[in-house]
Amino acid sequence: MRFLIRTLLVMSIAAAVLAPVVGPASARPARGDAVTAWNAQAGEAALDACLAPTNNPLHESRLYAAMHLAIHDALNAIDRRSRPYAFKTGAKPGASPDAAVAAAARDVLVPLLQQLPAPFSDCVTASKAVEKVDRAYAAVLGTIPDGRAKRQGVALGQAAAAAILALRAGDGSDTPLFDTAYPQGTQPGEYRFTPGFDFAFAPGWADVTPFVLRDSSQFRPGPPYRVTQKKYTADFNEVKRLGGDDITTPSARTAEQTEIALFWVESAPLQWNRIARTVSADTGQDLWENARLFGLLNMAMADGYIGSFDTKYDGYNYWRPVTAIQLADSDGNPNTSADPTWTPLVPTPPIPDYDSAHSVEGGAASQVLKRFFGTDHIGFTTCSLTLPTGSTCAAAVPVVRSYTSFSQAREENGVSRILVGFHFRKAVDEGINHGRKIGNLAVNRFLRPMH
Repeated sequence: MRFLIRTLLVMSIAAAVLAPVVGPASARPARGDAVTAWNAQAGEAALDACLAPTNNPLHESRLYAAMHLAIHDALNAIDRRSRPYAFKTGAKPGASPDAAVAAAARDVLVPLLQQLPAPFSDCVTASKAVEKVDRAYAAVLGTIPDGRAKRQGVALGQAAAAAILALRAGDGSDTPLFDTAYPQGTQPGEYRFTPGFDFAFAPGWADVTPFVLRDSSQFRPGPPYRVTQKKYTADFNEVKRLGGDDITTPSARTAEQTEIALFWVESAPLQWNRIARTVSADTGQDLWENARLFGLLNMAMADGYIGSFDTKYDGYNYWRPVTAIQLADSDGNPNTSADPTWTPLVPTPPIPDYDSAHSVEGGAASQVLKRFFGTDHIGFTTCSLTLPTGSTCAAAVPVVRSYTSFSQAREENGVSRILVGFHFRKAVDEGINHGRKIGNLAVNRFLRPMH
């Protein structure tokens, strides 16, 4: 029962704004290939498992990264175009690429879905998430002619999946998610449980083995502002003015700013993978290029959470705006004023403020995309699953937002965390820079082209 209660609490983070997820929730593009199709399939699986669109992007990011590394390595065992991550074998040029991709994807998704902790395991069972993946796999194999090429492709995919699963076994991702015993701070600036939650979420995620980082603290930013600093006061007043729910707490947000706030509540891995599928289709990437793109993207994003949770919990343990505003009369800063009933637009997740993991994700993803495509200036349009009913990706005519560059989306993603009442600007700005460093490391060091 306690697990169920905590699940409902986590899900309440966006309950006020979420529409029912029906139809093509992952919003896959009309054009694509086996890699992007399985990317969309993984998004559907994450929704089925209740990881997405808001509840647990930690396991979601790990799921995507492991699957795409298996896909990458399987394809590069057929034709070595970039350096493998975990599975190294002699070339098998006659193997079916589509069979290899399908087997690699299926053989990572199924066990990782089955290994999810409660209460997400309950969602996997109730939604028949594993059965859906198996049906998708069978459907793909049914389109590939029987014969040696198919058998070799399946064998390569299975071997690549086994290699990445073996590498990630014991990586610390089984850390408890709902820590009711986490010590709460008592001094100004120290984290304490956010309203509506009796736990801290996944403080041990900082100890999960990274995919590309040397360790989780490799790019840990410097400290947040002291609560008596002028810059803290400016950040405090900004989020207090803009981040309220407009019911209990008045807000100076415009209608567009409210749309931005809700649009980016969606899980960062779900949204940035959707963006990557769109841009991949628009730019005509081939199967191997997509394998490298999505491998880099999802490794960087998985490590974004690991690095950010190190900063949050092991680094600074900094209080959230909702706590700071409600307790401002005791913060020792004469230039801040308390509002004991201040309420953010969406309930604040039970995680410390600094740095903003969502901003880290945007920084990492946008930097990988910029580096992969060789330019920041690629336009795209995307939808969201966390807008009000009738406006989401699943709607007949969804609300979409358009961008002229990856950095424009990155900056809007970051500022959304102020507009929704979750973060101080310092946490956003440092988070973006943190993520960019992780994205650069991924591209510089991993899955390097052979020529």
